[in-house]
Amino acid sequence: MVMLNDDDMRPVINRLRRAQGQLGGVIRLIEEGRDCKDVVTQLAAVNRALDRAGFAIVSSGMRECLSSPDGGSAEDRATMEKLFLTLA
Repeated sequence: MVMLNDDDMRPVINRLRRAQGQLGGVIRLIEEGRDCKDVVTQLAAVNRALDRAGFAIVSSGMRECLSSPDGGSAEDRATMEKLFLTLA
């Protein structure tokens, strides 16, 4: 099992909180009947923020694997690769 570095996760948590706020904004835009372009633009921003958070998590996990004395187990490396491909 790959543990995530707490220092690496602080910016991820901040990014996810911003994305949460942006998603609330998207919902408000739809409820207010705003223009399609505005809604899709904000939704794309949320999507990018979530993608970046996911990649940051995978990156942190990969660093933890590589920095372990044994280079991480084959199972851990396979898990990280699968997670990366899930986001790609």
